Amino acid sequence: MTVAPTQPVAGPDRWRRLDSAGGGLALDLTLYAVSAAFAAVTAATSTLPPHRAWGAVATAGYLVVALVAAGQLLLHRRHPGSPPVGGRARWAVTAVAWAATALLPLVVQSVQRAAGRTDRAQEEVLVVEHAGDRLTTHGTPYLGHDAIAALPADERLLGYTPYQPGMALFGLPRAAVDAWWTDSRVWFALVTAVVLALAVVILRHTGRPVDRPGGDLLLRGVQAATVLPICALTLATGGDDLPVLALCLLALAYAATGRPGAAGVAVGVAGALKLFAWPVAVVLLCWAATRRSAGRFTVGALGLPLIALVPPLLVDRDALVENVLRFPLGHGLVTSPAASPFPGHLIASALPAGRVVAAVLLVAAGAAIAVRLVRRPPRTATAAALICGYGLLAAILLMPSTRFGYLLYPLALLAWAPALAREPAAGSPDSEARSGHRA
Repeated sequence: MTVAPTQPVAGPDRWRRLDSAGGGLALDLTLYAVSAAFAAVTAATSTLPPHRAWGAVATAGYLVVALVAAGQLLLHRRHPGSPPVGGRARWAVTAVAWAATALLPLVVQSVQRAAGRTDRAQEEVLVVEHAGDRLTTHGTPYLGHDAIAALPADERLLGYTPYQPGMALFGLPRAAVDAWWTDSRVWFALVTAVVLALAVVILRHTGRPVDRPGGDLLLRGVQAATVLPICALTLATGGDDLPVLALCLLALAYAATGRPGAAGVAVGVAGALKLFAWPVAVVLLCWAATRRSAGRFTVGALGLPLIALVPPLLVDRDALVENVLRFPLGHGLVTSPAASPFPGHLIASALPAGRVVAAVLLVAAGAAIAVRLVRRPPRTATAAALICGYGLLAAILLMPSTRFGYLLYPLALLAWAPALAREPAAGSPDSEARSGHRA
């Protein structure tokens, strides 16, 4: 019996040569050294106090792990015939790097904020905590149009909660106790760590990773989601994007191991927190459809975000619409201050009818991705991650109002993609299919 070959896996080959240089240590050293330079520049030049505070602490952390990686690389090159530095050592250095460049600055800023410093958190931290407080007192995390209009003009922006209802859960600890450990960033970090650890366990212990001599592509994916400066800085100063990203990576890990139901639950939880997860859910739905598992996937992917919307919809429908639709679309009482100088923003601000031009380009990019999904739906988790990464990158670059920090999504997804290329576990349907094809 001949079985049709599965869609070829793309992604890992382009990374193998770079990842294997010096047993993987050359790229480790480069990552930490460049990150140290970025943190130092941030500490010296950023106009945002939380960012400068992050840079001051993170620079030392990156320098320490860069020195460790340099020592490991030197030892490897002096004894080329000896076994390469063990994977456990490199994972340990990565863990130390994340602790020193994300968790330590986060704790320092949380403690300083609890002691009275008002410049040790970005606005989203306050927004999430206010949402948690409103959830406990009013049953909805959102203020209505009239309530926001009644606020002083300079406080109306913080009156909006442009997130899905689930994000307010991270503000509940602060609503109960005023302490450094109830800072919403602490809980963002905790959830991120647990979810990423689960994703790593799933990928390491289910199926067999595709051979990748001299490197560890899973480690690269974790580094991109943790110690990459854009992620470490975001977690320490704001943090709301990191749990969403981690849940999307977990969903892709479940997809890589052939569990569409679990993938749907993971991305559904992410979608109940923030809209950035919804494009990932659409791509994974197309992947699930190729496995005739769209129904199982949709139960969690669509059901959980809808369930999260029910309570605020029943309590105050207009407040929900004002926060999650009108404000993000630019029709609120105030507009988003997001204005990173990406092509979409530059076109919108510099050309006649620039916002229309930027919107047309954004729609065209979305249409191109939709055509790709219909004509060639992703049949592997790697392909799905690549589509998500490049698609979100295009959207972020073309949106008229966006933030530099949003780049953490496509960067982490693209780095995660090669780690998802796997041989299925023995006895799985894919394993039997490949065996039949080889026979």
